[in-house]
Amino acid sequence: MLGLIVVSFALLVIGFIAGFESNGGTMTDVLLYWAYAMIAFTIISVVVIGAIISFKNNPKSLVKIGAVVVAVAVICLLVYLVSPGKPAMGMLAQPDQSTLKLTDTMLNLTYIAGVAAIIAIVFGEVLASVRNKKAQK
Repeated sequence: MLGLIVVSFALLVIGFIAGFESNGGTMTDVLLYWAYAMIAFTIISVVVIGAIISFKNNPKSLVKIGAVVVAVAVICLLVYLVSPGKPAMGMLAQPDQSTLKLTDTMLNLTYIAGVAAIIAIVFGEVLASVRNKKAQK
């Protein structure tokens, strides 16, 4: 959490020094860059800190972390390949094809993550209730 605050403060200082709207950027662009920095910092922190702790506790668990990272990368690649990148409806000036494809990919990944979260919640509650029934007997 402290790292996220430090990165946010650094981006704020850079924004005031360079100007938030330099290079034709708008405030929305600045907020998106901030969000990108937060997401990248968080992912890197979780993976690196998780790897260090896992290596200290159980060096063989690094294989599991590597498998999860590879699985997430494969899912993202498959979703990117399946995403159609259709033209945006109701827009006169269409973004380029790569932007449309990336937008569709992000939407599809959001749908997948939402469904996976719901399934995990339901499965977790069912599993907890089954374990509680067994513990009561």
